[in-house]
Amino acid sequence: MKTLWENVLKHISTRMNPSSFQTWFAPTRQASFEDRLLTVAVPDKYFVNWLEEQYRDTIIEILHTLTGQALEIAFVISEVPLSPPISREAFPEASESTISQPAPSVPNVQHDEDPGLNPKYTFDTYVVGGSNQFAHAASVAVAEQPSKAYNPLFIYGGVGLGKTHLMHAIGHTLQDANIPGFRLYYLSSERFMNELINAIRYDTIQQFRDKYRNIDLLLIDDIQFIAGKERTQEEFFHTFNALHNAQKQIVISSDCPPKKIPTLEERLRSRFEWGLIADIQPPDFETKVAILRKKAETEGIELSNEVAMYIATKIKSNIRALEGCLTKIAAHSKFAKQPITMDLARKVLDDILDSTESATAKNITVELIQEIVAGHYKIKTQDMKTSTRLRTIAFPRQVAMYLSRKLTTLSLPSVGKHFGGKDHTTIMYACQKIEALLQNDPNFQQELEHLEQTIRS
Repeated sequence: MKTLWENVLKHISTRMNPSSFQTWFAPTRQASFEDRLLTVAVPDKYFVNWLEEQYRDTIIEILHTLTGQALEIAFVISEVPLSPPISREAFPEASESTISQPAPSVPNVQHDEDPGLNPKYTFDTYVVGGSNQFAHAASVAVAEQPSKAYNPLFIYGGVGLGKTHLMHAIGHTLQDANIPGFRLYYLSSERFMNELINAIRYDTIQQFRDKYRNIDLLLIDDIQFIAGKERTQEEFFHTFNALHNAQKQIVISSDCPPKKIPTLEERLRSRFEWGLIADIQPPDFETKVAILRKKAETEGIELSNEVAMYIATKIKSNIRALEGCLTKIAAHSKFAKQPITMDLARKVLDDILDSTESATAKNITVELIQEIVAGHYKIKTQDMKTSTRLRTIAFPRQVAMYLSRKLTTLSLPSVGKHFGGKDHTTIMYACQKIEALLQNDPNFQQELEHLEQTIRS
């Protein structure tokens, strides 16, 4: 019979990527469950602190879902070494590579190793406009002359504006050049951190360092996530130095310039500013139309200029939202077996466009959302920024997080900053929880609609 903690793990494994699950949850075990307190054994103090800070709220919610009771969770350091003997049968959602080995090793980088590039993200599929022309030109220069043009190249901009696309395009160009012995790797800063933690835990730190310090091109995305993580910053600092001293190319992306990344060590900040800093702004009207036409051409979608201009006029946020609208229209066209017309576009996107247009026109801020939600639930606005887990405060805070994500164009980390520096995973979980409630609770759906109307009015 499964323990309560094993049932919790089954739920958690469906909510997060396999790498994070393997890192934080696979090497844990239920120690005891009595008097409404679930005690979980973990490998060390680092686990205790991290699980308390990042996942406690999520676990409490899952426990309530499973038992219908308000339970508490406590993490203790195991007296015996813990390895992850979790079977695939117990957690079918996790991939084979996630839980098949008790001590995942860090492989040596080989020329034929998968560098983690998306085949769709090339310079040929990137639409250049006034908002991204400088970042594009800098990326092309780096791809043509790695470590000689700009090193490091630091690209920053809002969510969904094409930073990742440019990084992959650089990688593809150099990969296709077939330079003898040339090695490259693309990854997110979160994956860098998770691999580092595994390397420390399983005493494979030298293999980890060999992997990332003996390549010719390192492409690391969303570097802002290492802010405040001292051990990760320390390791990345030395990785940066090793590559830069060896005249190897480094390309970094972030949602803001180095000087605005909070709790980033000064020595890293200064190194990020050694090379070239290029920003990407939201696309102008002409660029948005060109992006839609390019997307339609690539996907084999018949799209008229009239419909493309209509979508470009209405969508104010980012390229991801722009392409998402086109995908939704194309799906309805396919299922209804109708051509894409203006009537179909208006019918399909009416709710999305009205919401986006209204939010942009009213210049909705997180502070406004917090104030209105706090008033509705009769709590103090300042309570939104605390870490208290009292439901009378935690639930309104999650509602405000969801509305902030929906009604503004801020990224998950940016929203988190307005709620007392919450981690992006906390914001993500809050959004998932509210979305689930909306699907199952008609009364709450009406309540949230009322809040949205109040915020927009």
